[in-house]
Amino acid sequence: MNPPLDAFIDRIRALQSTGNALFPKGIFPAQRSNSMLGYRRPDTTMFFSAISAFTLQCIRAFCSAESQAKIDEIHNAVTANYPDFQNKDGLKTYNFWKTKPSRHFPNGKWFRRFEHFRIPDDIDDTAFAYLTTRPSQEELFWLKDKLTLHANGAKLWIRNTYPEYKRLPAYSTWFGKNMYVEFDVSVLTNMLYCILHYKLPLNVHDEASLEYIRSVIETRRYITAPFRCAHQYPRTPLIIYHVSRLVAAFDPPALQPIRKQLILDTENLLKNTRNRMDRVLLSTSLMRFGVRKERIPVETFTERDFKGFYFFIAGLLTAYEHPLLYKLSVNPLVHMHWTCEAHCWTLLAEYEALWNQQQPRGAL
Repeated sequence: MNPPLDAFIDRIRALQSTGNALFPKGIFPAQRSNSMLGYRRPDTTMFFSAISAFTLQCIRAFCSAESQAKIDEIHNAVTANYPDFQNKDGLKTYNFWKTKPSRHFPNGKWFRRFEHFRIPDDIDDTAFAYLTTRPSQEELFWLKDKLTLHANGAKLWIRNTYPEYKRLPAYSTWFGKNMYVEFDVSVLTNMLYCILHYKLPLNVHDEASLEYIRSVIETRRYITAPFRCAHQYPRTPLIIYHVSRLVAAFDPPALQPIRKQLILDTENLLKNTRNRMDRVLLSTSLMRFGVRKERIPVETFTERDFKGFYFFIAGLLTAYEHPLLYKLSVNPLVHMHWTCEAHCWTLLAEYEALWNQQQPRGAL
């Protein structure tokens, strides 16, 4: 029997599409749903494929030689799809959905018919595309300039946030000429991870983005009001997972003051969290800081453990800046949940890889 980590890699590889009418070769099948509305559709997005490739890339060194080769095959098959999701005019930004032509809300009946639901490129998918490829220095500096053009205050000012953040020149989630400005703490950590990974010089927008992350942790708004802090990742375990990854990887000075608090909050949340996948996220986050808790038997997980777990959402009313509509936007009735089985197995593989690395020498 394969060790759990090798078994997870095999499972992930088996789920990668070989090419069909719904999912191109190399894409991991995903779904969007709203159980309250009885809505469920297959979703052809690069998002889960890109973040899974990134996560596997991060744990590759901890895997067997055989699994490393499989990760490379997975990675290459994923990135071969990126041109289909690249900016429609050929710029080096990326979209959640295919762009030429736009395939927003694919495989559906109604949303795809309305131009209102066509979204611009975003810094989240763009960050993972850059992190899983080899951009040139010219492309990286172009990206920094592009981010600046869409930061808060460059063209528009953010409206749907706390008053003290409205003049903070942090990065917006969205590219797009007339798109509203939005702050999402998890999205910001992903782009900042990309910037710090490539050792790009920091500017006022990077510092402001770090300040936003620091503040929502320090004020515990990420616990009391996660949706207001992260429209796409509106649950505290998801925010912890993203922020801890950034802090543990680069320890940016601006976030050092919240490191201890983040660990304590994560430990307290883990004590009271029953969802098994959320426990994996929280335990993974603690292991990044060198804190080990009781082992989660991830090798016993099945698809049933993924039920009810979602990693990413879209709030159908967050685009509206009217105060009343924004108040309604927190209601789950207007949330679309995205799920991906392969990404769930990837999260388990990540947990197993980190757990193995923290065992005493000779104990494996």
